[in-house]
Amino acid sequence: MHIEQFSPDADRAAVRACHEIHLAGAPFDDPDVPPMSARTFAGWLALGWTEDPRETWLLRDGAGQPCGWSVLSLPHRENRNLAEFTPTVHPARRRAGLGTALLRHGAQRAARLGRTTMSGDALAGSPGAAFARAQHGRPGITEVRRILRLNEIQPGQLTRVRRTAETAAADYQLLTWAGAAPEGELPALAAIYADAGDMPRNPGHEPAQWDVDRARQDDRRQAVLGLRQYTVTARSRATGELAGLTQLAIEPGHDSWGFQELTVVARRHRGHRLGLLVKVAMLELLAEREPQLSCILTGNAGQNEHMIAINTQLGFEVLDHFPSWEVDVADVLARAVPAGQSAR
Repeated sequence: MHIEQFSPDADRAAVRACHEIHLAGAPFDDPDVPPMSARTFAGWLALGWTEDPRETWLLRDGAGQPCGWSVLSLPHRENRNLAEFTPTVHPARRRAGLGTALLRHGAQRAARLGRTTMSGDALAGSPGAAFARAQHGRPGITEVRRILRLNEIQPGQLTRVRRTAETAAADYQLLTWAGAAPEGELPALAAIYADAGDMPRNPGHEPAQWDVDRARQDDRRQAVLGLRQYTVTARSRATGELAGLTQLAIEPGHDSWGFQELTVVARRHRGHRLGLLVKVAMLELLAEREPQLSCILTGNAGQNEHMIAINTQLGFEVLDHFPSWEVDVADVLARAVPAGQSAR
């Protein structure tokens, strides 16, 4: 077997091969949600979910057939000791050492780039979680995913919840937009994104450092992935200051699903039910703009009690659990080299 690096922007055949493996593995690796469509997957391979540089690698067997792939993402503003690693092997080729070959190759690359720890996540009970344990992975924070089935919302429920929130948030008003943020909003967005840095995270992990350029790149990424994004913000009536927001994306290939993104309230404006208010307003907006939606997926660290309470009040129910994992690069490299591995 051999492992070859490729550019998602230039090598469409490699991207197609990786997507086919992604689709084949989805029923085993993440059966509760739709797999990424071809366009979104290609954009994710190229850009990921963050601004961080990444390497994409394709695993071929002795006959030259693609049988797996991996992505190594390299945080460059914060957490520079980490390499975020995503390996996937075709289900028909698993339990033959290919995942271990990808992991060792990823560790070799991480070591050359000065990283000491590799991180990732996997659905609890999935083959990926079993692989992480077998590779001496240390469990970290678990993301609990929840689902809101829109047809199960009782008549009048959202109106009652909104009235509760509006009573506490009388000094704030709502503003919404679809797609990229207006250029003039970017400084305020960068500031409030930074306030999400006190959300629960693994010990030793640094929060994201935000500036206007990073916020602008985030909007560009949404466009490349082909996502329809909506933003609902809460503003101080007195000053116009951005006090809270929630964002949600819809993948055109699976437009009955909405994927909750960031919800955050600026530190100095907390305690006014703004998180609840913007999320209720988002549901009302989606009912108008995206009537085909049937469910919304969200995920929160199990320790994020405040946001979990909001989601529970709106009717979200637990769907599954995604533990994070970490492994020491040196530990991976200290183990036996998989037979027949080469890389180029």
